[in-house]
Amino acid sequence: MVLTEHTTERPPVRSVRRLTRPDAASRGRGGQRFLLVGLILASVYSLFPVWWLIVAATKDRTALYQSNGLWFSGWHLWDNLQQVFTYQDGIFLRWTANSFLYAGVGSLGGTLIALATGYGLARFDFPGRNAIFACVVGSFLIPIALLTLPLYLLFSALGMVDTPWAMLIPCLINPFSVYLAKVYTEATVPYELLEAARIDGAGELRIFFSIVLRMMTTGGATVFLLAFVNTWNAFFLPLTVLRGKENWTLNLGLYNWTGTRLESGIDLTGLVLTGALLSIVPMAIMMVAMRRYWRSGVTLGALK
Repeated sequence: MVLTEHTTERPPVRSVRRLTRPDAASRGRGGQRFLLVGLILASVYSLFPVWWLIVAATKDRTALYQSNGLWFSGWHLWDNLQQVFTYQDGIFLRWTANSFLYAGVGSLGGTLIALATGYGLARFDFPGRNAIFACVVGSFLIPIALLTLPLYLLFSALGMVDTPWAMLIPCLINPFSVYLAKVYTEATVPYELLEAARIDGAGELRIFFSIVLRMMTTGGATVFLLAFVNTWNAFFLPLTVLRGKENWTLNLGLYNWTGTRLESGIDLTGLVLTGALLSIVPMAIMMVAMRRYWRSGVTLGALK
């Protein structure tokens, strides 16, 4: 018996060409470059008005209208500053003090009230709490311009028009700050810590001022800064409730100087631009000063 060997022929192996894909590192670098370009463009867009304001504040009246608006033409900043501080017997300094009074005192008191209210809404159970919080959320959705006329009528009936109280009282009550304080309290102040303090015999006021405020430093700094910037840049409310020049804010005073050219023909554009440059310095200082609170708040969750 003869055994025949059967051989199975295999099909020829074709070379398969692999498709090369960009690796994760190259994709990551491409995304970083795209993000970097976007951040640079956003920074240029944000800083462009500030650069133009700095350049304009260093020019005299002739160079302001005849030279390139994006580059320097002479250096007259010190002369412009002297004119700003001495014009109309130094009324600019009075406006600056008024702005610090309204924005500083009003925002500080409003921050304390907002933190206490947010803490009460977040950590105390009482009848009508949800209804009160719904009213708070609904009230900060109303534009401030719609509330200006009712505030004017109210302050007029109370005899507070053209007084600092007409600016301070609205600053003390800010529903959006209450909302931020409530949300931050729910995220940072645990029930167990409050119960432990009550067991140790601490009263509610002591718990709030000794424990809660210390834990809400980052949230309080955020609420204060937002309230400060909002009050410092306020225009429609002081325009309505303030009459005399001695009670005006910086924005209202600079607006009055802008209209002087139409009324009396005196061009105060250089003073307005220099004053506008000075008006942004306090907010820049405030941002730098509050940065350490945000940094400590961000790293707080990583500490054990």
